[in-house]
Amino acid sequence: MQVILLERVAKLGQMGDVVDVKSGYARNFLLPQGKALSASNANIASFEAQKAQLEARNLETKKEAEALAEKLDGQQFIVIRSASDAGALYGSVTPRDAADAATEAGFTVDKKQIALIAPIKELGLHSLAVKLHPEVEVQIKMNVARSEEEAELQASGKSIQELAAEEEAAAEFEIAELFDDIGSAASDDDDLVAEEAPAEEDEAKA
Repeated sequence: MQVILLERVAKLGQMGDVVDVKSGYARNFLLPQGKALSASNANIASFEAQKAQLEARNLETKKEAEALAEKLDGQQFIVIRSASDAGALYGSVTPRDAADAATEAGFTVDKKQIALIAPIKELGLHSLAVKLHPEVEVQIKMNVARSEEEAELQASGKSIQELAAEEEAAAEFEIAELFDDIGSAASDDDDLVAEEAPAEEDEAKA
């Protein structure tokens, strides 16, 4: 099926290009999203008549997208989720979750603008692309953690595996210290008994 693009579409072409696409892709995505028109003579003539307006509107929205991109690019957003000790989420983080996190932080982002191939199912830092405009794309990071404290540690560069290893090492150290304390206390008791024994013998002799 031939369509005329009303805006730049990745891997297809620029505004005004007449391209061949699968009928299903055109009917289910390009046409209802207002990204293209079927390439009939009437539609092509209509596009040519409105081309200047469409280009002006595209330029305006592109400038708005670029202004937002300057603030949004590289931002990191925290999402708190329950997960196993191994870091597997009980559920997943979706484009809607990413968009909500960005919106709560004061950025206007729609879930349709989040380029996430598959839902996030593990704790950690995850890079996502945000398509603010057909010609403007930025990268953000989702910091998926079980708590704000864990998110801060992950943001500093530590993985969930490293955090788990540190916690295990700390627990082992505490146990070792506890046994040392018990051993030291037992040693003190032995010394006390040894000191008391001669004193009792002296009393007996007296």
